[in-house]
Amino acid sequence: MNTELTIIGGGLAGCEAAFQAAERGIDVLLYEMRPESTTPAHKTDKLAELVCSNSLGSLLPDRASGLLMDELSRCNSLLLKVARISAVPSGSSLSVDREAFSKGIEEALKNHPRITTIRKEVKQIPDGPVIIASGPLTSPGLASSIANFTGKDNLFFFDALAPIIRKESIDMSIAFSASRFAWEKNETADYINCPLNREEFERFVNELTKAERIPLTGDEVNINHGVKASKGVFFEGCLPIEEIARRGTRTLCFGPMRPIGLRNPHKEQKPYAVLQLRQDNLSATLYNMVGFQTNLTFAEQKRVFRMIPGLEKAEFERFGQMHRNTFISSPDVLLPSLQTRLRPDLFFAGQITGVEGYLGNIASGLLAGINAANYLNNKDLVIFPKGTMLGALCRYITECPSSNFQPMKANFGLLPELEDRFVMRLERASRYVTRAKAVMDDFMANIMLFSGGT
Repeated sequence: MNTELTIIGGGLAGCEAAFQAAERGIDVLLYEMRPESTTPAHKTDKLAELVCSNSLGSLLPDRASGLLMDELSRCNSLLLKVARISAVPSGSSLSVDREAFSKGIEEALKNHPRITTIRKEVKQIPDGPVIIASGPLTSPGLASSIANFTGKDNLFFFDALAPIIRKESIDMSIAFSASRFAWEKNETADYINCPLNREEFERFVNELTKAERIPLTGDEVNINHGVKASKGVFFEGCLPIEEIARRGTRTLCFGPMRPIGLRNPHKEQKPYAVLQLRQDNLSATLYNMVGFQTNLTFAEQKRVFRMIPGLEKAEFERFGQMHRNTFISSPDVLLPSLQTRLRPDLFFAGQITGVEGYLGNIASGLLAGINAANYLNNKDLVIFPKGTMLGALCRYITECPSSNFQPMKANFGLLPELEDRFVMRLERASRYVTRAKAVMDDFMANIMLFSGGT
């Protein structure tokens, strides 16, 4: 039996998988194609680069992300540990300094005696034990190899990034620092908020919906190997801001620009809408526009977003952009262990499986790393119970009817229904969490999950 594991992709899933496998005595070759080859979304050659938001999600224990964080902590997740160390203020969310986060991951993997990082593009699925965690921006060569293996056309959707603004260019005589309901939750003022009255908001939406977009080219739509759209062009969980605005003038007021829970200290009246900016680095010099993923041209981003009060002289560290995300038809390809149905020594992890969100990517990498190691060590593969968030997420991507398959983030709707479904939302969330933790307790007590049997 070959005791060496190849992992393709140095993103969140690949790095977590490498650590988990190495901790179980497996020698890991971690391949990352950057800087030899790059992608439209990546800006550096660092491992575990966060290309979209810098937030991993809510820390609140009664949220799906909070529950998944708890499960990852109990499973000794490296990336969650580093995220906590590199955290920046963001209210009840876990947000990180991107550079510090990547640096922490790189140092941990570099110093692990069983992990070797190789900067080289892999264009074909290798022989031997492999985890493919190449992400949504899988290179064309490897994507073709994956398509040949699965016997399916790759699916795709378009994802988008939000702009990042230099703090010094924000007019704080108009903008203000606050977190939602900070006065009730005793939280610090971790967000910068740009308030709009009704007239300012309607003028902004009018220009936003008319603004010029970067066209999706034939190459993007058909990217080398006959990709088909799954359920339309956009992923509903990460719509461009201009697409949300097109769905109704006030749609943004109930989405990323909702004013609920915020008070403007500069004026007595409540804002009609608010743009929130979240700290993006430890030095607090960069802030990203929360929920403002976009495909507007750079010139139009500058023109339209400077219409927002407080951003009239905004300087953009990074403009928003859209990119193609590729994922496989996991229900046809994978088992809940993330092992492929056709080849027992081949696993998939990360966003290419249809898992959405940073935490979901980390979780799938953790499971793939554990199971690849167990496969090499002649141990039973691990399948988390569907009553846990990690188990429910992996079961969704592998057991959902393929005709209805869409990328999915962790959410309570994935968990088995409660006996009493007709309780209030907060109570329902609390019951989901209580039950999931009890299921996890029983699971952890009855399985040798960690190296050393702890």
